[in-house]
Amino acid sequence: MTTLPDRPRTALLVVDVQNGAVAGAPRRDEVIANIGALVGAARAQDVPVVWVQHSDAQLVSGSEDWRYVDELVRLDGEPLVHKTYSDAFEDTELESLLAERGVGRLVVAGAQTDACIRSTLHGAFVRGYDVTLVGDAHTTEDLTAYGAPAPEQVIAHTNLYWSWQSAPGRSAGTVDTAKVTFEPAG
Repeated sequence: MTTLPDRPRTALLVVDVQNGAVAGAPRRDEVIANIGALVGAARAQDVPVVWVQHSDAQLVSGSEDWRYVDELVRLDGEPLVHKTYSDAFEDTELESLLAERGVGRLVVAGAQTDACIRSTLHGAFVRGYDVTLVGDAHTTEDLTAYGAPAPEQVIAHTNLYWSWQSAPGRSAGTVDTAKVTFEPAG
């Protein structure tokens, strides 16, 4: 149902699964394993896999914290989008990469739930994409010291509210890894 004309394809968007972003995150290993399964399924079905990598004062470009986790390996032909804002579309080439590939639907996984995942979900949705969040393939750090809910609550709440998103001509939803399909948009 995407509102983007002539863009029937789906892509897997892997957001910020970097050492510093997932260090100490709840269910880290399970989430990374689920993302690995999604990457494998996407590749097997010739679905584009697009990687996103964040840089800021905590994730300094080139540092060990900035690097992607060893468990996930990007293939040479798979795009890597570098970003400095939470929304992976903001001031990046993501939109043009997706347009070139005819993508109108995104399946989103990665880190961190309450920052880059939420921003990218909303960024995609308002730009006309159908957006599916993989509920057991995203995580976040513990920010309770700053007044935030516990990470497990942040994850559960994001999964819940994304299940109910709607807008004219677009679809959104949350599914677990085992139920992900990469069917075309619309």
